[in-house]
Amino acid sequence: MRDRNTAMGWDKVVDVVELATGLIACDSVTPARGQVFDVLEAALVPLGFDVDRFVTGAAPDGPVENLLAVRGTVGRHFAFAGHVDVVAPGPGWTSPPFAPELRDGLLFGRGAVDMKGAVAAFVAAAATLPADSGTISLIVTGDEEGPAVFGTRALIDQMAARGLRPDLCLIGEPTCTQRLGDMVKIGRRGSVNLWIDVPGRQGHVAYPHLADNPIPKLVAALAAIEAVVLDAGNAWFQPSNIEVTDITVGNPATNVIPGHAAARLSIRFNDEHSGAALVERITAMVHAHAPLAQVEGRISGEAFLTPPGDFSAMVSAAIERHTGIVPELSTTGGTSDARFLSRLCPTVEFGLPNATMHKIDEAVAVDDLRALTAIYADIARTALA
Repeated sequence: MRDRNTAMGWDKVVDVVELATGLIACDSVTPARGQVFDVLEAALVPLGFDVDRFVTGAAPDGPVENLLAVRGTVGRHFAFAGHVDVVAPGPGWTSPPFAPELRDGLLFGRGAVDMKGAVAAFVAAAATLPADSGTISLIVTGDEEGPAVFGTRALIDQMAARGLRPDLCLIGEPTCTQRLGDMVKIGRRGSVNLWIDVPGRQGHVAYPHLADNPIPKLVAALAAIEAVVLDAGNAWFQPSNIEVTDITVGNPATNVIPGHAAARLSIRFNDEHSGAALVERITAMVHAHAPLAQVEGRISGEAFLTPPGDFSAMVSAAIERHTGIVPELSTTGGTSDARFLSRLCPTVEFGLPNATMHKIDEAVAVDDLRALTAIYADIARTALA
């Protein structure tokens, strides 16, 4: 392989553990910029990738750095997507979260599982593929764990400007629950958040006729919303759900009717709904009880499903070859950047076991990193054939 790689213009073997360690060593709490992208670029350029790094967006959701790396211009186009930003580590770690440490076959550090380990695995996998295999791209953002306003969506715009459109996309989110290979995500529910503000008229509690209490109106609206059953789920999705996540009045006085009351809702919905339709429905329900209420809806992403077919079968077959496990195809869990990338092409998610993601002492098994590298190489090789 080394001789062939040299003939193709590059000569580098990527050690997945070494690269994962280098990425973890970068403090990249979202939004990530700078050093972590330096490490990734340094690994990609010797492999023949054209690396495009750009910073976009302004406060409060930016600026955000993104990286689009492409190798090849002909043949089928296989994309890998991921992120190098991480959530804040918090206190209580056994070893510093950005000082990666190997202990008992595990690599510890923030981002080991979610998802610097998977990014390293895909780069190491790409190093094993001949440069004339086809077109390979890495779509890597520094803002998946944050608002995601200037992250993958900006990368999609950048790809469109360059005329790039993958045939298939694999996202390296940590999907497995018990052991590597047990679950592949072929869809995700959508997400929408709503803010409700009900105006009233402040006044003395002894003179209610001179005031207008907004709390009963808000409570009535929330009770009506709480009674809604959006659906019973379907063949691939669990039921949609509406949750009240905050109620705020902010009234410190015991003898004052407040001037306003507010609440926040979060809805996770399956492919029987759209975010816009849900915002419209909730707004109408609120206005039925509080006509002057203001309702703001923010759609984080729509539900998506890549129906079981050639791509999921390809991924499952590669997993079974290297682990002996036939993975479960699932749509469970939270949202991911697949909500954006699925608009471009068939998209599935497969990555490391997720038991320690976002937790203190996040860690990945070294054996899992090496196995994931082999699986990714197998999937890419088949996808480009």
